[in-house]
Parts: sequence; structure tokens; C-alpha cells
Amino acid sequence: MKNFPLPARLAVPLNLRLGVLALAALTASTVHAQEGSATLLAQNLRAPSLADVVVAATRTPQPLADLVADVSIVDRETIEASGATGLADVLARLPGVEISRNGGPGTTTSVFLRGAESRFTAVYIDGVRIDSQSTGGAGWEAIPLSLIERIEVLRGPAGAVYGSDALGGVVQIFTRRGEAGVAPYVGVGVGSRGTYKMDAGISGANGTLDYALGIARDESDGFNARPIAGQNPDADGYRSTSGNARLGLQINAAHRIEGTLLANDINSGYDNGLGKDDRNQHRLHALGLHWQAQWSANYKTRLSVTDGRDQYETSPSSYLTETKLRGYLLQNEWRYGAHQFTAALERREDHLTNAPIDRSRSQDALALGYGYQAGAHTVQLNARHDSDSEFGGKGTGSVSYGYAITPQWRATASVGTAFRAPTLYHRFSDYGLASLQPETSRNAEIGLRWAQGSNTFSVVAYRNRVRNLIAYGAAGSCVSPWGCYGNTARAVYEGVTLAGAYRIAGVNLRGSIDLQNPRDTATGKQLARRAKRHATLGADTQWAGWTLGAEVQASGQRFDEAANTRVLGGYGLVNLYASTRLARDYTVLVRLDNLADKDYQLARTYATAGRTFYVGLKWAPQ
Repeated sequence: MKNFPLPARLAVPLNLRLGVLALAALTASTVHAQEGSATLLAQNLRAPSLADVVVAATRTPQPLADLVADVSIVDRETIEASGATGLADVLARLPGVEISRNGGPGTTTSVFLRGAESRFTAVYIDGVRIDSQSTGGAGWEAIPLSLIERIEVLRGPAGAVYGSDALGGVVQIFTRRGEAGVAPYVGVGVGSRGTYKMDAGISGANGTLDYALGIARDESDGFNARPIAGQNPDADGYRSTSGNARLGLQINAAHRIEGTLLANDINSGYDNGLGKDDRNQHRLHALGLHWQAQWSANYKTRLSVTDGRDQYETSPSSYLTETKLRGYLLQNEWRYGAHQFTAALERREDHLTNAPIDRSRSQDALALGYGYQAGAHTVQLNARHDSDSEFGGKGTGSVSYGYAITPQWRATASVGTAFRAPTLYHRFSDYGLASLQPETSRNAEIGLRWAQGSNTFSVVAYRNRVRNLIAYGAAGSCVSPWGCYGNTARAVYEGVTLAGAYRIAGVNLRGSIDLQNPRDTATGKQLARRAKRHATLGADTQWAGWTLGAEVQASGQRFDEAANTRVLGGYGLVNLYASTRLARDYTVLVRLDNLADKDYQLARTYATAGRTFYVGLKWAPQ
């Protein structure tokens, strides 16, 4: 069964002024662990072009070079080279991202952007919002990685663009879109612990019609998720079946309609603390219908109607919760010279069924945006007002500025506010209080970026203060005698992220280091399952027709709970991979993860995979 959200009460001081000097210290700690805003770095196997278009920052397509935001891009090439099963495992290799998981793939997973709570990341699949009104936040374990074409990760609050949820950042996920011709593909893979993967699909375009269809199946015998006394000693495996469809029709030069669907059914084993062989069954679907009109060269409109559903059930221990999300978005964009204006009307309808809860709520919003880009200057202003059926009005805003010091160097600064309304479970379960108020944040950040060709370096310093933080604490006025949710905490997420990519002597180097201090300001304690220091480093090169690469992932000490008494030790992982084209249409990938068979934990008493081998073969006609 899913755990209740952890009480967010923790921390320890951090001097941001020493951030850059601490780089050497972090490197040393990484080795020790192995032994015992215009910061636009895409942490990728392939360095992106600054002309690449992203939508995560402002909800409208913009060239990467024009953004005043901290954004990473992950393309399909990077996803395939990762050999990963879970989306969270790919995200964990990006700057500013940490994960926690109760066992192997398919079990409860949390993703922390800049140390913020997992529920503080707004997640969209082809424009469809994904959320759970029981635990709060996306069910990361239920999003099928095999069908994803591209991921955009925006670090930092974006409430003035997206409304409720985006206190820590935004993750936009996109499936494949059909292009001219016909492009079929089939991929198979096998790995350690009885792991098997299969995916197949076809995409293309003919005249005014474009299409993309895909299916995927992942299975694994897994490993014992909780190798401790009193727990079921069986292997906790999983099986996942997913599919997606994307169909577009260009009615004429001005009008396009598009339908998207992604669905996944994942069944995974877990140990519930009672010694039983329990199963999670997690079903997810994201359905969207979109119409886009290009009224003139400078003015366009987009209308979207979306439906997202998240159902989580366990057996034989009985538990069932289902979230239904309906969304309506009318987005307008007008360009005039160096100026860009946006205006959006949005309505959200959320419903939770979690016996005895059967409740709904809605939010209506107006969002306005202004962008300016000319010469060395970039400005982005956003304001939004949300009217909640339970809490009334809530306003958010952001101001961002970028200045190109030279063609290679750019400095940025931004401030912004955001909020998240409490979930229906927070308010109406036996552990909840109907009087809970939205969690709110104020963020400020500065950044400096250097780019010359595919070589880049960036540094971002940020401070995000959250008030009315909802925490699970002692018994109070709720029904439960065991504990209640309440607006009892405050938190600060502050830190420095350094990231870079450089090519030297035919070797592509990339990496990032995060020095952060996510803490509870009332107790001064470190927030649960988040480290003060974590880092990634990668390198790849071409040799005799092969791409050879290595990765290092490292994390410092964390704590498993609010009191900071249960330590999760630091760790360092080394991963190796190689790929080559066997023939014109065939590509093979070989990976060896956790080379040293490191024993570490992302959640106390829950095991992680040891040394893992994987080989995959893909057929895609060129």
C-alpha cells in the first residue's frame, strides 16, 4: 500500500556563498561514498541546439536560447541509451533531481526537484495533467518510459503559468508524433533477474493526416524489496503493459486537430509490513483532444480538453483509490515584433474516490504573459489568478530577466510565487482537516551561463520558501487517533546547481553538482530522503563503430524521517554502456549498472537493485 506523505519537517544550514568553493569538497565526498534564470543545460548524451524548441517554461513553444528558465531536455536517444525501466531513473541523472522508491520499479516512487516535495512538481503527458488526489503528485511508477519520445524538465516554481502544483517545477512528457513517410520500429531487451522488455510501433504522415501508435511490455522477476526479518522473502517482480496513440489532422493551412491517448497497467509486488505477498495494481490513462488555429502570422489559439485518471489498488490487502482529472484550456498567443503576449483561460475539475471519500472540487483561472527578446535583453512576465471552489481566489506572479553579457555569457535573475491546494485526501480522509489551507511559496534565483557550440557551463543559485506546508503530525482534531495532517510546517529549499558539458579529444563530458539545504525552518532539520550534496558525471566516445560510455551517480547522507534519527548512508554508483549499429536498420545496446554491486537504500529497510546487466536490440528502418 502507498505510504502516507512523509511529514516535511527537517534541515541543516548551508552557506550559498561557499557553493562554488565546495565543488572540490563534494568531489571528495563522492569518492568516499563510492568507497564505503537562463540556465539552459540539457543533460543529454547529445548536446541540444539552442534553437531547440521547448514548451515547459511558458506553455508556448519557444527556442531554448530565448528562455529565462532552468530547463533540461531528454530526447529518445538518451532514454534508449539509459536502459532504464522507470522514468524516475532517467530523471535522477539530471541536475537538481533526486528520487526515492520503496523497492524496485513499479513501487511507490517520489521525485524531488531542487529538494521540493514530490507533490510540488506539475506533470503533463501530451498536455494532459497527471496527479493523485490521495497521495498528492504524479504516480511516477505508472508512467511508461518505453513510449516517451521527449521530456522537458523545468526547475523552479511556475505557478503563474500552471496554477496549483508547480511549487518545485514542471515535467512535460511527449509521445512520438508522426512525420512524413512511414516509420515502424520494434525493440526487445533482456536483463538480470528475468527482466524482459518489448516495444513496437509505427508512425508516419500522409497528406493532411499524421499518426503514431505504440505498445510496450516490461516484465521482471525483481528482487526481495524488504530483506528484513518478518517480511515475505520472495522476489517482488512487476509486469507493465502500455500503449499510446496520437492522431493529427491538418484541416487546412490554419487549423489542426489532434487526439492523444496514453494508458498503462502495471502490477508489482511489494512487502506491506505484515509478511504477506501483496500486489500493487496501478492504472493510468491520459486522454487529450487539441485544436490549434493559426489566425495570422502573429496570432494563434489553442483549445484543449483533457482527461487524466489514476487508479491504485492493492490485493489481497484491500485498498482502492481513484483520481479523475478533467481540464479545459484556451490559450492565445500574439506576437508583435520583439514582443509576445499570451492569455489563457483554464478550468480544472478534480474528483477523488477513496472510501468513504467521494468528493470533487474545481478551479477556474485567468493567466496572462508578456515576453520581450531583443538584442542582449530578455524579459518574461507572468500573472495568474485561480478561483478555487473551496478556497476562493489565489494570485501568483513571476518576473524574469536575462542579459547577454557577450555572445557566450548570459546572466539571469527571477522571482516568483506559487501555491498548491491540499488534496481531497488531505482534507476529507480520517487523517485530514477540511480547514487546511493551500501551501504557498516565494522563490528567487540567479544564474550565469556560458555556451560555445556544444560546450556549456552554468551555475544557478536559488532560494524557495514555502509556508503552510502540510505535514503529517500528532493526533489532533481529525478523526484518526494516530495522527492528522495540518498546515504545521515551513520549509526552505535553497542551493546551488553547477552543470556543464564539454568535448575534448573526441570525448564528450557532462556532469552536474547540487549543493543544497532543504530544511524545516522550525526545527532546522534536513527534509526526509534528500541529500545536501548529489552529483552526476558522464563521458562517452566513439571507437571502432561503437559508442562507449560511463556514468557516475553519487549522493550524500540523507535521513529517512523528520526527526533525523534514521540515517540513509551516502552512495556512489558506476554505470557502463556500449551501443553500435549491427546493420543499416539494427542497433544493439549493452549496459552494466551498479558496476561495484553497491548496497544502498533510497528508503529505509527497502532494497535497491544490485549489479544489473541489460542488452537490447532495436529494428528501425532508415
